[in-house]
Amino acid sequence: MRPDLLRRVTAERAVRRHLAGTLCAAAAAGLLVLAQAELLAGLLSGRFPGTAAAALAAVAALRAFLVRVQGGCAARTATAVKSALRHRLLARLGDPGPARPAGHRTGELITLAGRGLDGLDPYLTGYLPAAAVAAVVPLAVVARLLAADPASAVIVLVTLPLIPVFGALVGTHTKAVTERQWRTLSRLGGHFLDVVRGLPTLRAFNRAAHQAEVIRRMAGAHRSATMRALRVAFLSSLVLELCASLSLALVAVPIGLRLLGGTLDLATGLLVLLLAPEAYLPLRAAGARFHAAMEGIAAAEAAFAVLDEAAGERTARPEPRDTAPPRPAVRPRAAVRADRGPSGGAPEVRLDRVAPGGPPEIRLDRVTVRYPGRAEPALADVSLVIRAGERVALVGESGGGKSTLLHLILGLITPDRGRVLIDGAEAVDLDAWRERVAFVPQRPHLFAATVADNIRLGAPHADLAEVRRAADAASATEFIDALPGGFAALIGEHGAGLSAGERQRIALARAFCRPGASVLLLDEPTARLDVRSEAAVTEAVARLIGNRTAIIVAHRPAMLELADRVIRLERGRITADVARTPRRPMPALTGGAP
Repeated sequence: MRPDLLRRVTAERAVRRHLAGTLCAAAAAGLLVLAQAELLAGLLSGRFPGTAAAALAAVAALRAFLVRVQGGCAARTATAVKSALRHRLLARLGDPGPARPAGHRTGELITLAGRGLDGLDPYLTGYLPAAAVAAVVPLAVVARLLAADPASAVIVLVTLPLIPVFGALVGTHTKAVTERQWRTLSRLGGHFLDVVRGLPTLRAFNRAAHQAEVIRRMAGAHRSATMRALRVAFLSSLVLELCASLSLALVAVPIGLRLLGGTLDLATGLLVLLLAPEAYLPLRAAGARFHAAMEGIAAAEAAFAVLDEAAGERTARPEPRDTAPPRPAVRPRAAVRADRGPSGGAPEVRLDRVAPGGPPEIRLDRVTVRYPGRAEPALADVSLVIRAGERVALVGESGGGKSTLLHLILGLITPDRGRVLIDGAEAVDLDAWRERVAFVPQRPHLFAATVADNIRLGAPHADLAEVRRAADAASATEFIDALPGGFAALIGEHGAGLSAGERQRIALARAFCRPGASVLLLDEPTARLDVRSEAAVTEAVARLIGNRTAIIVAHRPAMLELADRVIRLERGRITADVARTPRRPMPALTGGAP
């Protein structure tokens, strides 16, 4: 535990007041053990009259009251500390790119603010009160034993340090194991949320199955780390209990022999036997509760590290940030009725069984798509032929069905009625079809990974030279090289730290990194971009199209100039289909589709 952690946890006055009440109540309740043992020993030995039973009952009631006060103050302390830390952590989620701590995903921060800070309860309500009792009661017990029976006091004084010594030795190992467990849980939470948010992108690039395996491995690592932490905690409890039991035996056996020999009176013997366990008990309790609180301590240290890191990065460059959330890829009810593939995995959509090669012809035959909860269909009886190598622009009002049409061709949704035919054929393995498609969504999802890993998402075996060529073609190399680390630079989730134009060019570089793709699907690639970024993205799109079959959802004139045909969609229906002469495209990327 960091030396300043307790100071930072108790920085607020209300927290300090509640914590002081907790510690004082715990120490007072512990000290009442001496009075309780004195009265009980006197009653059992006959030294005190029977009326002393009322005093014993009063002491027991006062201890119960103090324990209740301690619990209430400890609960208020924990609530105040967790509330303050959660407000500060969750404020980081709203910070723009550089202000958000580098390398921390939203899932990691949510895991930290939720499950992680809940682990502070055993620390604030268990360990700290036990530590206060352990600092006061054993010394008071030893002092009383010195007055009653110096021989027993010496035995207790010699054996008492064994418990904290063994506890510290085991605790060092426990801390390392628990921190490892917390790190695996934090990574699992962060990666899982990142994958769920980017699932449409992963499906489009055939990486969903790979990420499922990654999450399975991470969950297995967390399970193993948790079992190691539990094993160490159980073994440490065994060590502490064994030390305390042997120490008590060293006190109790001589007391019994001296009572039998008549060298010790009964009242003193009972007092020693009642007080000796109370000398060891607070240390045992503190050790056990320390192990239970280790996860909370690790989470608190991680929380303050995040806050310190965020405070230190406020001088970084500002980042233009898209405030609109990523559009979810909704799968309609028709997908539930889709036939399963031969392996029982991804459903087969009625697409193509095409041979690899040139750009295909895409035909929609009276296709209707309905979303759950919507009265009107997203696409209504749409028939459309896109010839091989043709460049088609889709225009129309928002909600007219343009993105639905792209998702339908990509296989992310299935039609309620009608067919999607590729080169006149039906039914294909979705993985094989998507290998032929390069998809650039309107809001590309960038994962919390390196720039190179984000570009090679659709081509996981691409080397750095291929990644750089793709970035060159997407006009992205200049700003990537300016990042700390270049292509090895870590970017935040959703591309935190990059402008909208930079994120769009990385998404285009992904498409360039699939030179074998013969179909290009673009969903408003220049939306929300400034003039300079729009020009760079438009030129990159012109290079990317080459001789591919391309479908572009577009509103800007620059994108429309690249199209052979402009198709207007309104309320899920084609209302216009106009041929035009496109702007001369720039040369395709070397090695691209023919």
